[in-house]
Amino acid sequence: MTVTDERVRILDPAAAVSALASAQRFGEYVVYERPGQWVFAADPLGGIELTAEELRVRWADRSTTSRWTGTPAQALDRALAELPTEGRTAYGWLAFEFCAWSFEATAHVPARTPLGFLMIPRIEVRLDGNGIEVTGATAEELELIHQLVEQAQQTAMPDPFPVDITPDPTGYRDRVATAVREIRDGRYQKVILSRKVELPFVVDVPATYRLGRAHNTPARSFLLRLGGLEAAGFSPELVASVDDTGMVTTEPLAGTRAFGRGDAADRAARADLVTDPKEIVEHAISVQTSFAEVAAVAEPGSTAVSDFMAVRERGSVQHLASTVRGRLAADRNSWDALESLFPSVTASGIPKRGGVDAVFRLDRDPRGLYSGAVVTVSPEGELEATLVLRAVYQTTDGAWIRAGAGIVAASTPAREFEETCEKLGSVAPYLVAG
Repeated sequence: MTVTDERVRILDPAAAVSALASAQRFGEYVVYERPGQWVFAADPLGGIELTAEELRVRWADRSTTSRWTGTPAQALDRALAELPTEGRTAYGWLAFEFCAWSFEATAHVPARTPLGFLMIPRIEVRLDGNGIEVTGATAEELELIHQLVEQAQQTAMPDPFPVDITPDPTGYRDRVATAVREIRDGRYQKVILSRKVELPFVVDVPATYRLGRAHNTPARSFLLRLGGLEAAGFSPELVASVDDTGMVTTEPLAGTRAFGRGDAADRAARADLVTDPKEIVEHAISVQTSFAEVAAVAEPGSTAVSDFMAVRERGSVQHLASTVRGRLAADRNSWDALESLFPSVTASGIPKRGGVDAVFRLDRDPRGLYSGAVVTVSPEGELEATLVLRAVYQTTDGAWIRAGAGIVAASTPAREFEETCEKLGSVAPYLVAG
């Protein structure tokens, strides 16, 4: 059953989906924001869990566990095709480690490492400028959903809990110095190294999403509780999308300066960004890589770059940005496009094989969802995978935030550490204690 109510005026969609997530009435969920629309997808009818060793598929009261073959993307594609989804969209997330099979880096990935989760929701709540549309809910649930959405519009913004992001127990500057030496030795051209900041309190993830979304300007945003993980984030770019016409799009961002420090400071930072040789080279080689990856799955001659080196503001930072598009080849599908583009070049390295190897060696602990993707897959094969950065993560073991920077031959440890602080500024000031 689908019910549309145009009488409900949604002034704050982030507050509405945060309230639905906080209600603890709809099981696991994924909130996904694309331009002009928020979706709250919840109470899975079934789902797929992929680890480095096993594929687990659940539907209703049945579940199966098996070894998988091929690549992770192929395993998920096959499993999803076999589920009786009845026209429903799948939602989920992919870990950074999902990429290891593409770059012969599986020795870095223990057998039980989570690679991805997909779920098929029973309930979907869509909110946009026209009101609210609910699919799959009972009459009682429908009434509750409307109550929660309406009440959320009157609820005050939560208060943040300050956290210090400047300590560095991970030895980030030393790791940057190691990467610079390896780059100058010719092992690779670029690598994105990250650092993890453990949080000393339990996080209210839905409330953090609401507060953080009010202070960010993401390309996409997400909030989820799926596969033993809670997360909320403000994605700066798409890893990959394939629309209903077969157009493949990726949006590499590389080159960063702080933003939100006042008009004069922001203009000065922008001027510095667009003229800095290190940042320009870093961006150009990222676009070159993205172009080759789209071309590998696109019709010959259809791949093109637009908005080359535009500047886009994303919360506490501004980036050099470009868009790369190509028409999907007839013998390829959306999972092929994702596999070609994943992980984002702006979150791994160049060339990717050397960059991914360096990430596994120098980042030390598993990345998990950080620099992976939140994904949506339609029954018709449309796919979006948004890059997971500027996010907070939480499991039963604790909560953390994480940020990285692109290391090239001209990098200095002090500046790259400063860049991680600038990026953490998109999330750290808006954390809400649970």
